[in-house]
Amino acid sequence: MDILVHAVTKYPLVTAFVVVGVFMYVASIVAKLFNGRVHSSAIAIVFGLILAFIGGKYTGGKHGIADVSLFSGIGLMGGSVFRDFAIVATAFGVKLEELKKAGIPGVVALCVSMILSVVIGAATAYAFGYTSPVDMATIGGGAATFIVGPVTGTALGASSDVIALSVAAGVVKSISVMILTPFLAKIAGLDNPASAAVYGGLMGTTSGTAAGLGATDPRLVPYGALTATFYTGFGCLVVPSIGYMALVALFG
Repeated sequence: MDILVHAVTKYPLVTAFVVVGVFMYVASIVAKLFNGRVHSSAIAIVFGLILAFIGGKYTGGKHGIADVSLFSGIGLMGGSVFRDFAIVATAFGVKLEELKKAGIPGVVALCVSMILSVVIGAATAYAFGYTSPVDMATIGGGAATFIVGPVTGTALGASSDVIALSVAAGVVKSISVMILTPFLAKIAGLDNPASAAVYGGLMGTTSGTAAGLGATDPRLVPYGALTATFYTGFGCLVVPSIGYMALVALFG
């Protein structure tokens, strides 16, 4: 046991990957109980949130389960380094020619969804007392995705509390899309590649869209992810710049 504890504490990042892998495996088993209607990714995220809550309560710290020395690598794995790496990796994996295949509806859906997400997020932030343009832009970015929020907050110098709220907003959106997509697929007409591409642009969250379409019809995943993949990069570009300037003009 001492050898095992020494190994997992000496290589915390490796331990983090093992822990996440175990949680994903358990989540895939639990997902089978729902006959594929709830994707394993949504279940894994819920597990992660519960684990973070327990870790925070147990240690009294601010980094969830990462405050436990045995699981300190999870803080690195979920930190900004891997987040930014994921953004860059996603950008390198996408070609502009592929976006053109989604057509004008996909591009329009992408732009309209980004505007609506930021407006709704910023309005919600303002309603709860976060009236600074920096805070509103950060939380508005989080309403787009849980990556756009932190990137926006870091660029504009938002506080860690506001950045955390932006992440929470994005996670809630992602989980909601994962869970609700299979139930709304028939109403939304998600039965062909074209509608899946437009849907990906409207929802924006790549993980939520891919998982939701995966539970609906795996054949639609590439088309939904096609436009959703651009959503994060697009948001990271326009929210800290155009979005922030618009909020400054309106709320000074």
